[in-house]
Amino acid sequence: MPSRAVLAGHEAHYADPIRVARGEPLTLTGREDDWDGYRWLWAVAEDGREGWVPDGLVREIDGRHIASRDYSAVELSCVIGETVDVEWETHGWAWCRNRNGEQGWVPLRNLSAG
Repeated sequence: MPSRAVLAGHEAHYADPIRVARGEPLTLTGREDDWDGYRWLWAVAEDGREGWVPDGLVREIDGRHIASRDYSAVELSCVIGETVDVEWETHGWAWCRNRNGEQGWVPLRNLSAG
C-alpha cells in the first residue's frame, strides 16, 4: 500500500453514509454531480440510507438498478501533515487507512501524488 501525505485536511460529511453489498438493489433519484470530471449518482439503499455513489457502481438488470460490488461511502477525516495508506482509487477519491486503523474515502486532491 502506498503511503501519501495529507496536503489539505478533510472532514467527513455524513454521519450514516450509504453502504451496499454486491447485488443489492439501489434506487436512483435522478440527482447527479460532477466531481473533478467523474459522474456521481445520488442513490438510496434498501435500508433507507442515501448518498453519492460512483456511476460505475450501478448496473441495470431487467429495469432494476443494483450494486455491481460492495461499496461504502464512509469518509475519513484527516489533517494536514498526516500520512495515510491508499488501498485503491476511483472517481477522484482514495480509500485510505490512517495510523489508527480507521478507513474511509479522502479526495485525491487532498493527498500528495502517488
